[in-house]
Amino acid sequence: MKRSLVFAVILASGFALTAAAQTPAEPAAASAATAPAGPPKIAVVAFQMAVGQTNEFQRNFADLQKKYDPKRQQLKVLSDDVDNLTKQLQAQGDKLSDGERASRAKTIDDKKKQLQRDGEDAQNDFQQEMQEMYSGIASKVYDVLSAYAQQHGYTLVLDVAQQQTPVLYATPNTDITKPVIDAYNTKSGVPAPPAQPGGAAAPAAMPHAPSAAPRSAPKAPATH
Repeated sequence: MKRSLVFAVILASGFALTAAAQTPAEPAAASAATAPAGPPKIAVVAFQMAVGQTNEFQRNFADLQKKYDPKRQQLKVLSDDVDNLTKQLQAQGDKLSDGERASRAKTIDDKKKQLQRDGEDAQNDFQQEMQEMYSGIASKVYDVLSAYAQQHGYTLVLDVAQQQTPVLYATPNTDITKPVIDAYNTKSGVPAPPAQPGGAAAPAAMPHAPSAAPRSAPKAPATH
């Protein structure tokens, strides 16, 4: 799985947590107490990216996608069924009795509602598990970040991934995102995930709830 794609999934799905939310009060106080004397030493980090690019997150994310593959396939089968029934009704509508048309239309409508409900339930379940997974790893990444900052004498670390962070410019040598990722991977002991064969794209992040437009068949859930 491409690392940049994993990070994009986190942002698109709304699973990014602020670094402040993951920052315990006691470690912060300890950092202030042990801050080295002299001019402040400042670093920046893309915290969300750091979490998303750890080997542990990528491994767990891939496992989560595999867990939801059967549900994604079920949604696709149901969506295809709705699509086929809708096309048949459109093609044969003028040849059917009023009662038959009404019966087929009700069948399609019932399947659309089921597809909508099942899609939303699957998406909500996926999001909840994703949130819990991200939160757990983010907390551990923060611990590594805190230790790294103290070891290297940083008095302030700003999260450039947060829109409200007032960082307009930072030199590359102040960015500690990659070192923090490497330090976390070493501590976790989780190996890097295998490369996707032939540069294949990662599977869909979650089953998408289909459109409930009354006059068109719902779109199939993303499977790419």
